[in-house]
Amino acid sequence: MSVQGAMQAAWPARGGGPDVIVVGERPIPQPAAGQVLIRTHYAGVNRHDVNQRARGSGPKGSTDILGLEVSGAIAEIGADVTGLRAGDEVCALVDGGGYAQWVVADAALVMPRPAALDMREAAALPEALFTCWFNVVQLGRLQRGDWLLVHGGTSGVGSITLQVARALGAKTIATAGSPAKCEAARAFGADVAIDYRTQDFVAEVASATAGRGVDVILDMVGGAYAERNLAALAMDGRILHLASGATPVWSAPLRLIMEKRAIVTGSLLRPLDIGSKAMIAAALKTRVWPLLGTEIRPRIDSVLPLHEAGAAHARMESSEHIGKILLDCRSE
Repeated sequence: MSVQGAMQAAWPARGGGPDVIVVGERPIPQPAAGQVLIRTHYAGVNRHDVNQRARGSGPKGSTDILGLEVSGAIAEIGADVTGLRAGDEVCALVDGGGYAQWVVADAALVMPRPAALDMREAAALPEALFTCWFNVVQLGRLQRGDWLLVHGGTSGVGSITLQVARALGAKTIATAGSPAKCEAARAFGADVAIDYRTQDFVAEVASATAGRGVDVILDMVGGAYAERNLAALAMDGRILHLASGATPVWSAPLRLIMEKRAIVTGSLLRPLDIGSKAMIAAALKTRVWPLLGTEIRPRIDSVLPLHEAGAAHARMESSEHIGKILLDCRSE
């Protein structure tokens, strides 16, 4: 029997600050062919959600309910879905709709809750792991023995990326904004942690790598680091951008790229086609899932109830968090 009725959900009433988020009733979504309906336990809060709220709308054709990742239990299976059943405890990457008591997800992007992690930790996995794998492993071609520089090493994505890179045999450097965050970055696996407020990361990278530079840079800062990233890069290095940041224009002398034979690119995960996302999910299940709870474990910064989604966004925008901010969607 299909689940019907209303649910509590959170969405931006218009573009603006955290105060524009509304929590109210919406119809429970229904799974289409190839989808499942999940009773949401926890939803992850991501920078993409903050940006969507500031704009007031998401991509054309998507729900205005915020949220790109959840954990929960499958309540209903759509047509043509195999390998999943009602009652399975899972986590999933979703195309919006995560800040709600119920959410639909493409079956190919639903993964089992890792046995060694609880539901809170499971909700912190999908967005960070999909982003890390697609950018650092697939686009960045990180190899054993490579040096990786992660800007924002204590964010949800950064903290997971440091752990994944260490598990893959890479050496890692992280930038962070305080001594406490640098200590946390080292706990996540950074071989070197740099306080960008008091240290020059280009000089510190040169010191750590004996002047060679890093092979891969994962950048969440944007154009502000364009020339400095190139200075810190090794020959044939790759720079991956996840966000445009406060400086949305990337500008550097072309000669600097040519001298390093640098590859400068970036990605948006949400518009990626379902087939590519499914391939990432399959790789994560094979390569990362066996390491969860031992070599890789997400750090939870804080958990707020769904009706405090605005406060969760305010915390993210303060940049004081270490690890993942979650919303508890169970008891609204």
